[in-house]
Amino acid sequence: MDASVIEVLQQAGSQDPNILKPAEQTLKQWETERGFYTALFNVFSNHSLTVNIRWMAIFCFKNGVDRYWRKNAPNAIADDEKEFLRQRLIANFEEPVNQLAVQLAALIAKIARYDCPKEWGTLIPTLLDVIRGQNPLAQHRALLTLHHVVKSLASKCFAADRRLFQELTINLFNFILNLWNTYTESFLIMATNGADTNQIQEPLEKALLLLRILRKLIVHGFDRPSKSQDAMLFLKMVFERAKSCLACRKTLISRGIQLEVCDKFIIQFTKVLIGVSDMHPFYYIELIPTTLEFCVFYCFTEAGQSFTFERFIIQCLNLLKGMLILDKYRPSAVINIASIAYIGDDCLLAEQVDRACALKQKFFTPETITEICTRLVTHYLLLTPSDLELWDTDPENFFVDDGGESWRYSLRHCTESVFLAVFDQFKGVFASILVELIRRHHQPVDPNNLHAILLKDAVYNAVGLVAFDLYDEVNFDQWFTTTLKEELKIRSNNYRIIRRRVCWLIGRWTTVKLSAELRPELYELMVEVLSPDEDLGVRLAASDALKLAIDDFQFNPEQFFPYLEPAFSLLFSLLKEVKEYDTKAHVLYVLSFMFERAGGDINPYVGVVSSYLPILWQQSEGHNMMRCAILSTLIQLEKALGSESVILEPLIVGVVVFSCDVNQVDHVYLLEDGLRLWLTLLENARAPTPAIMDLARNMPALLEQSTENLKLCLLIVQAYIILSPQEFLSQRGAVIIETLRSIMGDLRSDGLSMTLVVFETCMCASPQQGAELIKPVLINIFENVYNKINDSGAVMTMYLSIMARVLWFHKHIFIQVISELTRKMGGNEEKEEAVFGQIIHVWVSQTHYIFKVERCKLLALALCSLLGANCPPSILKHFPQIISKIVEALNDITTITDNIELGIDTLSISGPSNPDSYVNEDYGNEHEQRKRRLECSDPVCSISLKNTLQNQLFTLRRLIGENQFNQLMITLNADTVIELKRYVSV
Repeated sequence: MDASVIEVLQQAGSQDPNILKPAEQTLKQWETERGFYTALFNVFSNHSLTVNIRWMAIFCFKNGVDRYWRKNAPNAIADDEKEFLRQRLIANFEEPVNQLAVQLAALIAKIARYDCPKEWGTLIPTLLDVIRGQNPLAQHRALLTLHHVVKSLASKCFAADRRLFQELTINLFNFILNLWNTYTESFLIMATNGADTNQIQEPLEKALLLLRILRKLIVHGFDRPSKSQDAMLFLKMVFERAKSCLACRKTLISRGIQLEVCDKFIIQFTKVLIGVSDMHPFYYIELIPTTLEFCVFYCFTEAGQSFTFERFIIQCLNLLKGMLILDKYRPSAVINIASIAYIGDDCLLAEQVDRACALKQKFFTPETITEICTRLVTHYLLLTPSDLELWDTDPENFFVDDGGESWRYSLRHCTESVFLAVFDQFKGVFASILVELIRRHHQPVDPNNLHAILLKDAVYNAVGLVAFDLYDEVNFDQWFTTTLKEELKIRSNNYRIIRRRVCWLIGRWTTVKLSAELRPELYELMVEVLSPDEDLGVRLAASDALKLAIDDFQFNPEQFFPYLEPAFSLLFSLLKEVKEYDTKAHVLYVLSFMFERAGGDINPYVGVVSSYLPILWQQSEGHNMMRCAILSTLIQLEKALGSESVILEPLIVGVVVFSCDVNQVDHVYLLEDGLRLWLTLLENARAPTPAIMDLARNMPALLEQSTENLKLCLLIVQAYIILSPQEFLSQRGAVIIETLRSIMGDLRSDGLSMTLVVFETCMCASPQQGAELIKPVLINIFENVYNKINDSGAVMTMYLSIMARVLWFHKHIFIQVISELTRKMGGNEEKEEAVFGQIIHVWVSQTHYIFKVERCKLLALALCSLLGANCPPSILKHFPQIISKIVEALNDITTITDNIELGIDTLSISGPSNPDSYVNEDYGNEHEQRKRRLECSDPVCSISLKNTLQNQLFTLRRLIGENQFNQLMITLNADTVIELKRYVSV
């Protein structure tokens, strides 16, 4: 089989799809065949084969481990073959190709995660034996494998696995620590004595692997690191070794030797400290002073910075931030009672928190805080030459803020993050320092003095970052009117740095402290800065500031109206000018905010936008963030235009078709915004069009494939029913109702309640058609009521409302469902009376869930209908409860005057029968008006509950006779009788 496997693997690496696809299919078929993984092992362990073929063999083997190595996996690899492979995989550690060695180590680690130590107890001892040996290559490969195995085992989360890893750590830690110390010492001696690069590299690479192993062991392998002398010794050694390696690195660089592995080794020290402080904060407390001294020396002193490099500084700053922001090191730390336990000999968690706070307070003297603050602002927040070069060569990428986790790897974002953390801890000292820096640097500077400009930029950046906290310290109105607006007029090329920062600063402070009367001046300034002859970076900052100003809760559309046309024109030009899709999306979001806040005032500009957006949609294929921005813009356009948005219909329909098609790969990114746009389109549609109605063909698949967007889907279905009930229910009703019926059992209460609302809407919008469509669902609803399956108030309310509507308007369907439910439960006609009685019992006992008076009246009318002809005995049994509920409904809906005869049913419509006469043209969008018309046309609104009850009681008295009727009346509560007589004659 080996030869066949080699041939197919070679074909699987082909660039020709005609060769590649059959090879992939063959490999897929072989995945479950016995002996396939042994053949793959033979291939990748054959050093005479090409690297590509061997790499493909390892890749296929790793995929097989993921799918078929577990014992309970379908088509699992046979136990005897797994045992053979486990033995062979650790029989040789002399893989010559480094990239393949890494893949082999990762492969062994994958298997170890399943089998070590129970089925593979020889793995760790074998690796340790090879590491103790004298073969340098085998030793390196074994260390590499051990690193991946330890990393894999450390990631397991079950308690039993954690205990096994802790046992492994106890047995392994001392040996690894001593070996690491030996190789680290060897590296330092060689580097100090002038050894060449190759001589230095070997011990350093092994020391790095050992340090990575130690990091996983100490972070995940100790329950209480302070109880282990070796663990605490290692942590103390980390600081000293890091200092030695930094000094050694400086020496090597002076000799012209720059080793990437040396930088990685130094970074690994900081990762150890960050990992332990995050995972074991209480056991790290005594190391807080050492950590703070270490970080402050290398980050905030001239002497320390001569040894550092950027990645190391980032790690140290993040370590410092961790000491500051960790809740367990704060005076206000809240200790979970369940987590109270003894940490040291006699110390409780609360005492440990106090100890951590005391150590931090002792270290952070006012002098230290001042030095840190000053250096953060005047050194780390300065734009670097590389920043300025990026601005010149690629202003769009310079402007785009990476956000997210960028503070982990970007010095600029890391500095800002640390600045905020330190400021949060020491606001009093920091605020006074910043106010003094503003005083020193608020005046315009010489445009030719680049350093002064960069310093001012850094100060402005710091002040903007903590704008909320400086509310009482800074008179921003005065600063804005006297200085900032004047700086925007200085047109020097160097001064673009300040112009950009001023725009950013104004945006930050606008939402904090800017007088309403100054906002028109702000709009005017931003419009001026958006001019095409301005630097692109400055224009982008101005667009961002404009967005913040428009999005502020104090925004006044009337103040902005004079600047709407120029702002739109300049932003639209900027949108077309920028090239990067992230930048286009950013500008488009600004326009979207403008459309949202300006409302109908944007009508004159819709044509320009609507002609450009289709082009932009086509150009942005594969750029889903850009397309999300387009969708957001279209939503705001649609809302702003209202019923006038018919001109956008062709564009919107096409976009919705693509975004909401589950067969499109990109739909997972666009679906939510696409559904919102679809719903907005329906809400503003004056009338159904063929294109709008045809969109509904995607809805059944959407309802089936995701409950994440169920609410939006149900709102869309409801909007269709209200827009065009007969057409929609005829074309799509049956399949959508069946789809909803099939998923009802999987829905939570809120989703189920919304689904039931859709069913009720069907019955209201098209009573006969809707009732027939939901008949398959009614059996489930009645059964759930009978068994009181769902106790949710919202769901029970909808169950009862639907039952009431069926009983009142379609009594024959109600009877059919009761009969069908009885048969389903194995009963006969006699049992049918009991089923009916149980449903009525639940009905009258669950109406306390119902608060809307409209539903109260509906349920009361339905109960009234039971008091007429063919009144079953179960109804008479529940007569007191039924009358009580009807009277409660009458109390809710009737306005009583001094003369009881003039009592008015507040839900009954009298006079004109045309529902349109009750709709105000200003009442919401088209959809809201249609809903209002539907509500007003509901027959429930035109029926008097009081008269209905009176008639039904007269009928009941006539049918059962005076004596039996009087006996029923005696069963009523005295208070109920008094209330009843206020409405009807009995």
